Formats: sequence, structure tokens, C-alpha cells
Amino acid sequence: MNEAILRELVPAVIGVLVRRGADFAAAEDAVQDALVEAVRAWPDGSPRDPKGWLITVAWRKFLDAARADASRRRREELVEAEPGPGPGPGPGEGGDDTLRLYFLCAHPSLTPASAVALTLRAVGGLTTRQIAQAYLVPEATMAQRISRAKRTVSGVRFDQPGDVATVLRVLYLVFNEGYSGDIDLAAEAIRLTRQLAARTGHEEVAGLLALMLLHHARRPARTTGPDSRLVPLAEQDRSRWNTELITEGVGVLQAALARDRLGEFQAQAAVAALHADARTAEETDWVQIVEWYDELVRLTDSPVARLNRAVAVGEADGPRAGLAALAGLDPGLPRYAAVAAYLHERDGDPATAARLYAQAARSAPNIPERDHLTRQAARLNSRLRS
Repeated sequence: MNEAILRELVPAVIGVLVRRGADFAAAEDAVQDALVEAVRAWPDGSPRDPKGWLITVAWRKFLDAARADASRRRREELVEAEPGPGPGPGPGEGGDDTLRLYFLCAHPSLTPASAVALTLRAVGGLTTRQIAQAYLVPEATMAQRISRAKRTVSGVRFDQPGDVATVLRVLYLVFNEGYSGDIDLAAEAIRLTRQLAARTGHEEVAGLLALMLLHHARRPARTTGPDSRLVPLAEQDRSRWNTELITEGVGVLQAALARDRLGEFQAQAAVAALHADARTAEETDWVQIVEWYDELVRLTDSPVARLNRAVAVGEADGPRAGLAALAGLDPGLPRYAAVAAYLHERDGDPATAARLYAQAARSAPNIPERDHLTRQAARLNSRLRS
């Protein structure tokens, strides 16, 4: 049995059941039951038409559940009026179902955490156990989160236009979770974004895909040693970067930019592409990076974009200019202290930099980053004492 094939089919099968009259929660449960049946029935390989098989079995599972639930007699009458299970839909129909599921799972009534979990379950085809392991939470906790999310979207009409921006933010959240447990969420986010890009042709979907590919290409060089120490971009061994992913990411980005409908993910990808294009940290075109951050600030007015722009300005025009760009931002902004520490160190003020590195370590969002900032503070304090 090919697990990858099953995961690819999940959203299309759920979509077929929903169009036949099942609500989202019931359809998703029925498909999960059909997947369990597939594990038992396909020990040595899939049938000739795995999608049709899953649709037939999932529809029967749904009908059985509906008939067994006395509180759903009205629904039972409605679904029994529908025609029985027939052959699976054609390729175009399945693709449309998958696209609708993306938008449904990113419904604005869901919290970001619930939207991510539901996307991984319904579109990604992951089990509740796999998602729980990836997020390092108990399976029961994740099951409750997914159940609440399914109940929230069960009454949502499937014929409403979807918000691409919301879907992209959900996928970006998945990507940023990185790797934990037995599921590589960064790779899963890339797979799902590829799928969405193939169905929409939207330039910002392409921009997000390019951004993911370019960031993922640097992943082998981001940590070092048995304790997985964080390696800053400027110190990474660039020979370890994945050139195939870089080439693909740049190609995807160039095609998106050629459509002349710039969006924030395209701008972020352009920054990542300039980093990828530099053979050494010293060869980085910081002037162009500042220009792209100017575009990103114009598009989003995001404090995070302004923070990253301050770093780029510090590299392009010197640390004093970077500190001046930083001055108008809220010091409570995540990673503000780390950026300020870096710029103060480059400006020749190690005492202030050491204090800010220690402050940044206390509010670091993860252990590798905390340990890296702590080492930076210790390094400067040791220099000051000597």
C-alpha cells in the first residue's frame, strides 16, 4: 500500500462526499474510516482505481453512520434520496474539491492553530497521532482541537469564494513549525503548496512556494554538531545548501514576478533569492535586499518587515543607519532585542550588545535560538572581562 497515494486522494474524496450531502465533519470521519479499511484491504498494493474504491467505501461508511444515529434521521432521509455510490469523479472535478477544502480549512472563524491542524488532517491526510507528535502535544488534545474545528466549519457553504491570503498564511504557519516527531512539517507544507499552486496558478501561491523552497534549501546548514547548534546565515557552510531547490525556487519566483502583480510572499522570496545567489556572505547584495524590504513594508506595513529591513540597512549602510531604522519600532517586538544586540556589537558597543543578547535569550521562541543568544552574550561578557 502506498501511503503517499492515499494522502494525495484524501481531499478529493472528502470533497465528493460533501457534494453528495455529507457535512464536513461526517465526511472527514468517513474518509478516515475508509483509510483504515484500505490498510486492511490493500496489504500488497492498491486497486486499479484507488480513488473510486475510497469514494465507494467512504460513502458507505457515511451512510452507515447516518443510519445508526437516531438524532440525524432528517439527514438520513436526505442522503438516502441521493443516488448510490458510482464511479469516481474525473480529474477536473477532484481538483476542484481539493481546492475547496483548502479554503474551508482556512476559514476565518478558526484559530490559526485549529486551521493548521485541520489542513494537515483533511488536506494533508495525516492522522491525528502524526499531527499530535509533530506539535508535541497529547493525541487526545489534538483530537479535541480537530473535532472543534470540524464542528466550526460543518455548516459553512462550499460555494463561497475562498480567501487565498488566509490559505497561504495557514500553509506558512505549517512550514514555520519545521520538523518534529515523525512528520517533517516543512516538507509537508511544500507538498501542499505545490498542490495548491498547480490548481490555482495564483502568483502569490507561487511566491510562497518559492519562499519555502529557498528557505528549505538552507536547512542542512542551519545547525551543526550533535547538539544541533544554530548557525547564523552569515556563518553557514553554503556548500551544504541544496542547489536543486534553489534553482527551482528562483525559477518559480521569476515566473511569478513576470506577471507584475507583486505580493508580500513574492517580495520575501526575492530577499531569500538574493541570499541564495551570494556565494559568500560578503557578496550579499544588501542594497537590493533593502529595496525589496521597502516593497514589503509598502505592501504590508508589517513591524516584522521593518525589523528585518533594519538589519538589511545596517549591512548596506552601516550599523548606525541600522540602529536609526530600528529606533521607531516597538522594543517589545519579537527578536527586537536580538537585532539591536547585533547592530550595537557591529557599532563597537559590546557592553550594550551583551546585555541585549541576554535579554533576547530570555524571550527566545525556541531552545536552539535561546542557546545561541546565550552563547553570544557569554562571548561578549568574556571579552569584556579580559
